[in-house]
Amino acid sequence: MKCLLVVAHGSRRSESNQEIMRLTETVASLSTSQFDQVECAFLELAEPLIPDAIAALAVKGATSVLVVPYFLARGAHVASDIPEQIALAQASNPSLEIVVSDYFGASAEVPQLIVQLASAAAQPH
Repeated sequence: MKCLLVVAHGSRRSESNQEIMRLTETVASLSTSQFDQVECAFLELAEPLIPDAIAALAVKGATSVLVVPYFLARGAHVASDIPEQIALAQASNPSLEIVVSDYFGASAEVPQLIVQLASAAAQPH
């Protein structure tokens, strides 16, 4: 079973975590032919945490998990913290293939999204 795990930072503000959950639901609806299951996880401050989410996917029968860090820059979380959490999950689930994609902010589409948001905000209402 191929799974996608969207990883965000996590927030003390529950509305922010719910926003990530809604984003994940939308991603799931757009990727039904690519992934059997799409879930989200958090680095800290919210649940499920990364190792727990990966363990839950393994219990459900996942054979591979593609992790997408939903972060804008390659700070310490992307460079060190997420890989450490993935390594913990991998050690607990050695037969599971876990691959980490590049982080969201590295996408070539991000600059165009910024221009689109700016253009929309600049339009008279």
